[in-house]
Amino acid sequence: MGSKIYVGGLPYSATEQQLTELFAAHGTVESARVITDKFTGQSRGFGFVEMASAEEAKRAIEALNATQMGGRTLTVNEARPQEPRTGGGGGGGGGRREGKRDRW
Repeated sequence: MGSKIYVGGLPYSATEQQLTELFAAHGTVESARVITDKFTGQSRGFGFVEMASAEEAKRAIEALNATQMGGRTLTVNEARPQEPRTGGGGGGGGGRREGKRDRW
C-alpha cells in the first residue's frame, strides 16, 4: 500500500500528467489526481498523489513543500483521512406555528 500526499496551491492549469512528472523525480507514483469542480470541470487548485512507499512519500514532501509551480507556492504534506460530512440541506419550514392562526 502506498502513501497518499496532499498537494495544495496548484496552478489551475495543472494536469494530472504534470503532477505525476513532478513527483516521479522522487519515487514511484502510483496515482495522481487533480480535484476539479463537479459543475465547471475547472481545477480547484489542489490534488492528491499516491507514492509506492512511505519513504518515497516522505522524500517527495520534503523536496517539494514550499516550492513553486506555475508561479504558485505548493503546500505538500501527508494527506489526512476525509472528515465525515454532516447535515446537508435543511428541512424547509412551513407548517403552522404553534398558537398562530393561518392568515388565509
